[in-house]
Amino acid sequence: MKKLFSSLTVFERVLWLSSLLLIAASFLLSPKKDILSLLASLIGATALIFVARGQVAGQILTVVFAVFYGAISLGFRYYGEMITYLGMSAPMAIAATVSWIRNPAKGGKEVAVGRMSVKKLLLLLLATAAVTVAFYFILRAMGNAALLVSTVSVTTSFLASALTFLRSPYYACAYAANDIVLIILWVAAAVEDISSLPMVACFVAFLANDIYGFYNWRRMEKRQKE
Repeated sequence: MKKLFSSLTVFERVLWLSSLLLIAASFLLSPKKDILSLLASLIGATALIFVARGQVAGQILTVVFAVFYGAISLGFRYYGEMITYLGMSAPMAIAATVSWIRNPAKGGKEVAVGRMSVKKLLLLLLATAAVTVAFYFILRAMGNAALLVSTVSVTTSFLASALTFLRSPYYACAYAANDIVLIILWVAAAVEDISSLPMVACFVAFLANDIYGFYNWRRMEKRQKE
């Protein structure tokens, strides 16, 4: 772990620490101290900085975050989030871990950036459409809170997880879209219960990390081609 953190650039350390400080500050400002939300947010922000670097440690931490976040979502009756993270994001993060381990870039310090063929793209879009329709009816039958927003979250989460498994730089764009959806979702929850504030801060931090992730993966792609 010491070697991992020492490998971060100055900008990455500032981004990571700023994310942790934002999450911690929101936790301290919240009248209700939800330790589980705090831990999940800190783990998630740490995971993203390593995913942005194309390092397998990020995927391992993503699995841990998915378990924590699924438990939190259950408490707020966000069944879509719970099912998405426990039933889809966590398993796909495990699959992505295996994929990244099997496909290192030259030198082994980062994952090799994958190429997206037309066939892969079409299959991905079809699978995303099928998952979206299926989850809409499942969540409606379960009486999910914020049905429309949760359904969109399922769509963006599936797309992001699949693109991460395929080692595409555009995973970060899908996750950024998912972050925006989740910011809306948790702002609505914070209006009802201020203890949800750390989750809002969590996904604001995630959005900043995913924007950097797309930038860095494009740099990785260019470097690996050269």
